[in-house]
Amino acid sequence: MTRAKHQLEPVPFTAVTFDDAFWASRLESNRTVTIPHVYQQCEATGRVSAFELNFEREVPSPIVLIFGDSDLAKWIEAASYSLATHPEPVLAELVDQAADKVIGAQQPDGYLNTHFTVTQPEMRWRNLRDWHEMYCAGHLIEAAVAHYQGTGERKLLDALCRYADHIDATFGREPGKRRGYPGHPELELALVRLYHATGEPRYLSLATYLVDERGAQPHYYDIEARERGEDPAAFWAKTYEYCQAHVPVRDQTKVVGHAVRAMYLFSGAADLAHENDDPSLLTTCERLWANLIGRRMYVTGGIGPSRHNEGFTEDYDLPDESAYAETCATIGLMNWNQRLLQTAGESKYADVIERALYNGFLSSVSQDGARFFYENPLASAGNHHRQGWFKCPCCPPNIARTLASLGGYFYSTGKRAVWVHHYAQGIGSLHVDGKQVTLRQITDYPWDGAVRIEVGPARPQTFALHLRVPGWCRQWSLSVNGVATDLKQHAHGYIAIERTWQPGDTVVLKMEMPVEMVWANPAVRFLEGRTALQRGPLIYCLEGADHGDILLDRIAIDPQSVSAGEFGVEWRPDLLGGVNILRGPAKVIDADGWDDTLYRQHPPATRPIELTAIPYYAWDNRAPGEMRVWLRASS
Repeated sequence: MTRAKHQLEPVPFTAVTFDDAFWASRLESNRTVTIPHVYQQCEATGRVSAFELNFEREVPSPIVLIFGDSDLAKWIEAASYSLATHPEPVLAELVDQAADKVIGAQQPDGYLNTHFTVTQPEMRWRNLRDWHEMYCAGHLIEAAVAHYQGTGERKLLDALCRYADHIDATFGREPGKRRGYPGHPELELALVRLYHATGEPRYLSLATYLVDERGAQPHYYDIEARERGEDPAAFWAKTYEYCQAHVPVRDQTKVVGHAVRAMYLFSGAADLAHENDDPSLLTTCERLWANLIGRRMYVTGGIGPSRHNEGFTEDYDLPDESAYAETCATIGLMNWNQRLLQTAGESKYADVIERALYNGFLSSVSQDGARFFYENPLASAGNHHRQGWFKCPCCPPNIARTLASLGGYFYSTGKRAVWVHHYAQGIGSLHVDGKQVTLRQITDYPWDGAVRIEVGPARPQTFALHLRVPGWCRQWSLSVNGVATDLKQHAHGYIAIERTWQPGDTVVLKMEMPVEMVWANPAVRFLEGRTALQRGPLIYCLEGADHGDILLDRIAIDPQSVSAGEFGVEWRPDLLGGVNILRGPAKVIDADGWDDTLYRQHPPATRPIELTAIPYYAWDNRAPGEMRVWLRASS
């Protein structure tokens, strides 16, 4: 019988440390710069003081204020993760104060939302479709779980259990309850986390209801609109595809609508497929995943091309310069794939996480940790830059909580088995069948494909060590204790080394990392005749800072020069925090003689140049200027 239960269990981020030059510095910047910066902005914009319930706000209020509680919630989550790995008295006091403010805003019946408590109490739960009450509840619950796990204190967790109890008493299929569900998914996955933290099965049942009820007829959003005196047909988005409520979840065949909402919903669905051992829900996730990854994802791991719905349009609609690719959507994509990865350890899910992590996600935060991208285009005329905050500031605290818990993506365990999903220098402290095992990685990944893993069981122990061979890797070699092996990569994309491991055993995986060209499906009409450069997990781009007054769109590269190995790799420790740059031959269109001529009967001339490409994640950290990922390919 098909099963949806996880075969793998992710190793918690608290059991993983980094001591490399790549991630360790970024996590330190997140701890010392990003997390304090996000709190300062939450305080300056009234998101902290809102929980004192003494503000005045006009009606109708901007939607970003209505869901402002979620921004402080994500900060509490990020800060709690940081405290779990780096206890700091000053931060601990700040988190404690924030927790007390949240608790102080809770109403006697358990309800907890600052806007609808102060500004529109009569509108509680009257517009689930648009007003983010359940979304905020979800983030507050996630914050409470993180706070409990990071500090050991139950006060915030207990408060949010009371809120979850209130929601459970209000919504459901039982007589007297409303059959509503979130317009912006988030509560579903948060309730699963709350279930794990408390063991209370009602929270799992409520999460299951929220997913199963979505899109059912008669449609709840029609019902609540009529109760408000509105015509459901006047819905501004025109279709419930916007919030993935157009049909029941199991009947959905394409990933549509608002990208962040879709990723949070499918993350919750993946959780419930496991918790309820529900093969139909897992099949739904797999079907939607195939549509997204095969037809609707950017080469950087960004998703959602359109700013009009902050999401999806149609298959193969992937424009580069106007790409929306919201940071929160990329984070959601990583979270969804992390859940699917645990089902059977299929490397295709880890490949998506890696693509998103090193490109679309990492580009979202500046080198100094204090500026952020909300949108992540793949080309810029020089007018798109990171900002210190946004009118809708959902991305910065989301970035902070993701980096603070980064180690949770790297390893999983199972019955007599360990999986290494990603590579970075540091130590994973694992438990395999109840016994302590440490894995120390020594590597310069992502700049180099050689990874040395020192296996440290407390005493000799038999288990399978699964090492992922990334989708970008064409050739690799493996040795154990200096002896080459002839093991093959199995169907799920991992090499399985099963043996009785001794303390001090060493595995060396060497993955060749040439410069390669990436081509888009011909159906992506924006990218016809264009190619991108990739080396290892990193997508590269050109920046104006390296090319003087040359317009980047006039540069073309010859595929033969790349395949012939004419593109060199150069380590630049002084550039952008230390990066490998790519240098190689190209041609540029020469505009000489065209000053006053609009059309003529022969093409412009070209001249040779040497181009310089930097990792996409590092762009816009220098002088403002152009950027381009997809380049013209010359014949």
